[in-house]
Amino acid sequence: MNKKQKKVLIKIIISATLVLVLELLPINGILGGYFKFGLFLIPYLIIGYDILRKAFKGILNRQVFDENFLMAVATIGAIALGEYVEGVAVMLFYQIGELFQSYAVGKSRRNISELMDIRPDYANVEVDGKITSVDPDEVEPGTMIIVQPGEKIPIDGMIEEGRATLNTSALTGESLPREVEAGDEVISGCINMTGVLKIRTTREFSESTVSKILDLVENSSSKKSKSENFISKFAKYYTPVVCYLALALALLPPIIRITLMDVSPLWGQWIYRALTFLVISCPCALVISIPLSFFAGIGGASHEGILVKGSNYLETLSMAKYVVFDKTGTMTHGVFEVSGIHHNQMEDEQLLEYAALVESFSSHPISKSIQQAYKNKSKKVPDKTRVSDVKEISGKGVIAKVDGLPIGAGNAKLMDELGIDYKECHETGTIVHMAVNGDYAGHILIADVIKENAAQAIVSLKKCGIKKTVMLTGDEKKVASSVGEKLNIDETYGELLPAEKVSKVEELLEQKAKNEKLVFVGDGINDAPVISRADIGIAMGALGSDAAIEAADVVLMDDEPLKISKAIKIARKCMRIVYENIYFAIGIKVICLILGALGIANMWLAIFADVGVMVIAVLNAIRALFVKRL
Repeated sequence: MNKKQKKVLIKIIISATLVLVLELLPINGILGGYFKFGLFLIPYLIIGYDILRKAFKGILNRQVFDENFLMAVATIGAIALGEYVEGVAVMLFYQIGELFQSYAVGKSRRNISELMDIRPDYANVEVDGKITSVDPDEVEPGTMIIVQPGEKIPIDGMIEEGRATLNTSALTGESLPREVEAGDEVISGCINMTGVLKIRTTREFSESTVSKILDLVENSSSKKSKSENFISKFAKYYTPVVCYLALALALLPPIIRITLMDVSPLWGQWIYRALTFLVISCPCALVISIPLSFFAGIGGASHEGILVKGSNYLETLSMAKYVVFDKTGTMTHGVFEVSGIHHNQMEDEQLLEYAALVESFSSHPISKSIQQAYKNKSKKVPDKTRVSDVKEISGKGVIAKVDGLPIGAGNAKLMDELGIDYKECHETGTIVHMAVNGDYAGHILIADVIKENAAQAIVSLKKCGIKKTVMLTGDEKKVASSVGEKLNIDETYGELLPAEKVSKVEELLEQKAKNEKLVFVGDGINDAPVISRADIGIAMGALGSDAAIEAADVVLMDDEPLKISKAIKIARKCMRIVYENIYFAIGIKVICLILGALGIANMWLAIFADVGVMVIAVLNAIRALFVKRL
């Protein structure tokens, strides 16, 4: 609780205590009405001075009709009618409700602030062997910075020296640490948990990942949803209407009673009803709880490493029925890996060693994947001194001698050139056939490995009501079909250029119903045109990707496919809470307004209809923060 909230709480306690004491004292029997009025004015002004001041300022600024004006008129009217306790109680409970709302909003803001506490306070710059702490904004690209254990990486860069474990939870929502060493790229916002790192910065602080993310979160509240805009417009017209209705309720019945019925006008009774009507009509529950619901939803999503750029995108995401994926980097790792060794005529380790040795002079991605597989398995790098007579045949492969033994590694064309019978692979991927000493020795399958949770992600999407899943890729059709079948994706399309992906998305947009939305999930770099064309664009695995953060409406800060369905579930939960609050608040108020106009509801019921409904709606809105079990 901050200082302002503590101050309000003290006022509430003092005012409530004074009202209780004054109500228990036999004031009427001592000096009568005026003295009682003066005494009750003390707790009223203690608790209501701020509201009265705001109402007066609103009148001066010609912005009369707001909740402060309603509270001021209702409470002053109640006190003027001699209902001192009720007049002070309305103001008292209104302030309690405002305090509760302030605390709830603060809790939501703290949730985001704690998550996004990634802005570095300083950067340790090394100059002439000395370390100086400077503002990150002052650090130029190419500067050497030092990051000690426990410190945040202030600016994106490349590790020059050192090895460490990084905590990326503030960015990804995941607790799994990341191991880094010299030559690795690192991004700002991560926390160095172990060793000392020397990092050469690659960009300015304003262009670093941490700055872009902070800017994204800070500006998310400016993009309002249709529901928020509706509530703003609703309150703009609703408040003056109920004020005029209250005025009519105070004047018309007494006038009718005098002129047409020739009976007592009962001014006090009808004015009391009008004041009750005003208290009930205060739109606080709607005006406060709806934006708070979206704010809490965005905060809860951020805590899971899902950054939503505005409540309008959260609302649109809740209506998702079609999910379209890119393949590489989204449903697969986007990295070539050795996924199998087939028809081998020798030990797997031996064949892999021969392949790694003959490929050790090449920088081709396939060659690198074979070398990496050998390194992972044997825990050592290929010994190039064992290799001689290396000859790379363009478009076919490599031939060389390993320990004097002729080895060939390449595609089917190389085997045909060498006159060696080979066996086709029954799996989809890049095939490296191996010939050893003139005989076929087997082949190595290299493929873009499907992400561990990709299949589960599709199942989760189907469970949450997605009608159709589609995968678009520039890879060969047989590769696309193979991945689509393994993941149980409804439709797959391969060999597509970026423009053709856009055309395919436009076809799908024409198929869906008006209230259904299409989501495209890509890596955010080469899929920017499709991300922009879809109803909602989600950047997948966008840690450190400028294009992803800028092009997408929703950014997943790691490459976990399961978070796609979680993002949709968060959006739907948030919208469910928003509509619950709208229906509940309006429903209760309409009922209480009718009861107030008929004289059935008194000021105490009016307090419940205003403050009670607001507190319940705010409590409901806070539920959007909690998304762990979704």
